[in-house]
Amino acid sequence: MTITLHKGDLPDGLDLGPVVAVDTEAMGLDPNRDDLCVVQLSAGDGDAHVVQLNRTTFDCPNLKALLADAGTVKLFHFARFDVGMISKYLGVTCAPVYCTKIASRLVRTYTDRHGLKDLARELLGVDMSKQQQSSDWGADDLSPAQLEYAASDVLYLHQMKDKLDIMLAREGRADLAQACFDFLPTRAALDLAGWPDEDIFAHS
Repeated sequence: MTITLHKGDLPDGLDLGPVVAVDTEAMGLDPNRDDLCVVQLSAGDGDAHVVQLNRTTFDCPNLKALLADAGTVKLFHFARFDVGMISKYLGVTCAPVYCTKIASRLVRTYTDRHGLKDLARELLGVDMSKQQQSSDWGADDLSPAQLEYAASDVLYLHQMKDKLDIMLAREGRADLAQACFDFLPTRAALDLAGWPDEDIFAHS
């Protein structure tokens, strides 16, 4: 496994393939208060690229072009949060997207455990550490432990997608999953616009 740290942006000419795993780290969970700090990516080849953003300018044209590319599927776990943060701070609408958490909720109906660590353990037999989840991602220098944590969040998503796709097809829910994925940028936009908790489809 190779973890490459990029300050500010991805390098020119980097090709991460047609499906790229993406995750974000921020100062907290409120997009209107907590800055986006880090975006990590993987082509599913066992390597990870960690972009430490310039939080003064958020100037990262190569990263923005990749995230906005209609020909590249952006693969997330809990895409709703990441897509919202990317929209808020990078001004980019991520599409098309795939979310392993949504896929899990649609097919792993025998459990209420749909976290990344739970999926890694059941689907892949991998025990992930979440120790650095609540660390200071706004620090000038990221620690080796932070880089390893950031990388681990994207290294296994392609394998999870493969397993979940088989389950979605088996249960006849692939089309329903795709419709949910297609709606995610709108769901994130509703969060940012002030409807994070209200079910606007509810009768009352």
